[in-house]
Amino acid sequence: MDRIKEKIATYKAEAESWQDKYDELNNKLKELEQDNTEKENSIKSLNAKNQQLDTQVEKLEGELVELKQSLKDSTTLQAHNESFNRKNEELETNLDETDTKLKETQEILRETDLNAEKLQRKVMALEQEHDLTEQKNEELTIKYNAAKKELDEIAASLENL
Repeated sequence: MDRIKEKIATYKAEAESWQDKYDELNNKLKELEQDNTEKENSIKSLNAKNQQLDTQVEKLEGELVELKQSLKDSTTLQAHNESFNRKNEELETNLDETDTKLKETQEILRETDLNAEKLQRKVMALEQEHDLTEQKNEELTIKYNAAKKELDEIAASLENL
């Protein structure tokens, strides 16, 4: 019976040992389940953050596309601006040249006007001189005709003599 008692005691000790192991494993299971729950919550949180980040990435990619388009537009506008600046410089240069030519032409025109006025005064003086010369010519023609008439009369009276 001692043996049975020993065996019972051994079984009791073993049962207690198994009960302790069961309690220990049960506690571990609870810890693992709690850890698993925490990790699942963490996964859910990370999935939510991942979705937020995906949304943010899509938004940023959209902005990137817009910025790239803006950059292309800006580059195009810059090229147009440079082209317009070159054309503006060319036009300003042409304007300066034209201005210079205009001033030269105006100076030549002034000189021509002055020469025309001088020539007009000379023409007027020559016309006056011409008028005087014609008037003198008419007077001389009249005197000549009168002298010729008188000479003809003298020649006719000499012939009659």
